[in-house]
Amino acid sequence: MEVPVMNETLQNMLQDLGVDPAFTSPGLQSLVAVNSRYLKDLKLNVSTTLASSNMTRKEAYLVALSVAATEKHNVLIAAFEKLAEKEGATAEEIAETHGCASLLSLNNIFYRFRHYMHGHEFYNKQPAGIRMSLMMNPVMGKGLFELLSLVVSAINGCEKCVVSHEHSVKEQGASEQRIYDAIRLGSVIKSLCVVM
Repeated sequence: MEVPVMNETLQNMLQDLGVDPAFTSPGLQSLVAVNSRYLKDLKLNVSTTLASSNMTRKEAYLVALSVAATEKHNVLIAAFEKLAEKEGATAEEIAETHGCASLLSLNNIFYRFRHYMHGHEFYNKQPAGIRMSLMMNPVMGKGLFELLSLVVSAINGCEKCVVSHEHSVKEQGASEQRIYDAIRLGSVIKSLCVVM
């Protein structure tokens, strides 16, 4: 069995996230093996974006959880669920975050197809025929649900959904800085999923 190579920056980052400090992956091992400066950047990026003054810690952890769920990263899913719970997230809010990631993955494919087929009358006039009751009255509140929807849509690369959810988030009273911080956080957590 291969013994994982560790360094202090990585151990501190994993501990901050509540992940076993002995956790390793091929990406992490590769970075540690050459004492890559990127580990310090990654740790700083994660801690800075999770500490946004435009989101509560609970909101930041739910945004991060939505990305981990979208990326199907079980270690980070478990970590962000625990961190969100410590900040007061209910079981319903955590379940709703998973539901949001799932529903938006569906919507992003469907609406991205429609976008790609712009001008194709048949596809654009057909009813979606997709149940989306989760979006109507979310337990976490419409503003936060729309923010998570925006981040997941950005991760999944659906322009039509990004534009729609950015508009909805603003209608719910969010500032552009809050939106920007959530997108930055989502992109950082996506990068964390890739290396872990």
